[in-house]
Amino acid sequence: MSKRVLVVDDAAFMRMMIRDILEKNGFEVAGEASNGLEAVKAYQEVKPDIVTMDITMPEMSGIEAVKAIKKIDPDAKIIMCSAMGQQAMVMEAIQAGAQDFIVKPFQSDRVLDALNKALK
Repeated sequence: MSKRVLVVDDAAFMRMMIRDILEKNGFEVAGEASNGLEAVKAYQEVKPDIVTMDITMPEMSGIEAVKAIKKIDPDAKIIMCSAMGQQAMVMEAIQAGAQDFIVKPFQSDRVLDALNKALK
């Protein structure tokens, strides 16, 4: 049974890169969102096993979206995606309830490692 992932990033090519890594490795991309508000809505609709969440997005940041999703589902599993130099925001996201983070540009081994660990 493949694990269902919600991919959240405001950049379509980043979503495509993650989708590519996931689908090549047996995950199913259950949905995509391009900002935090969409992410919260999509989470409720697709009920994914795990979410990859960009930090910096319009409308609602990844950190705010983590807090909102955790209110809906305290057991939600969320992996943050950050650019280099966003360590402070990553820490804030982890305090908000994210399991782990992966740094852009994505390395497929690291992406898979983070997802598999969070899903155990």
